[in-house]
This record gives sequence, C-alpha cells and structure tokens, in this order.
Amino acid sequence: MDRNRVFLVGVLLILLGLQFRWVESVVLNEHTTRALARVTDTKPVASSDMMSSLIMQVYPNPKKHVPLPRWIGLALIAIGAVVSLHAYTIPKRN
Repeated sequence: MDRNRVFLVGVLLILLGLQFRWVESVVLNEHTTRALARVTDTKPVASSDMMSSLIMQVYPNPKKHVPLPRWIGLALIAIGAVVSLHAYTIPKRN
C-alpha cells in the first residue's frame, strides 16, 4: 500500500475510536433486532402470546439497546495512532 493510504487508514481508525468514545450505547432498529435474535438463537423480542400482541399494538417496534464497552474506543485510537506513525516509516514512492 501507498504511504498516504496507510496514513489515511490510521486517521480513520482514530476518528472511529473517538466516535466510539463519544457514543455510550447503540439502539438497533426492528429489522436488526430480529436478525440478531435469529443469529444468536435467543428468544425473539415479541412472542405470539396475548400479552405481547397487546404490547406490540402500543409499541410496534421492538428495539435492542446495546451498550458499548469503553475499551473499544481506546483500542481503535491506539491502533490508529500506531498505524499513522508507521506511515512515516514507509519509504516514499518515486
């Protein structure tokens, strides 16, 4: 890869890490929540009993709240800094 592209990847990782540090949690939409329940083989958010059908009429979109660990942002910032600094050691192309 080119020196400039490696530097760009590093800067993007730093910015993504900052974004993860600023966001505390993510709320998934209905489609993603159902797909996550299907993939992880957990019970779907809405079952077919009478109580959940009444609740679904009031709150039609089941959404999952995913808290983000703080270490992910720090790890992305650290990796981005290392990659950005490594870009300076790559020789320039003639």
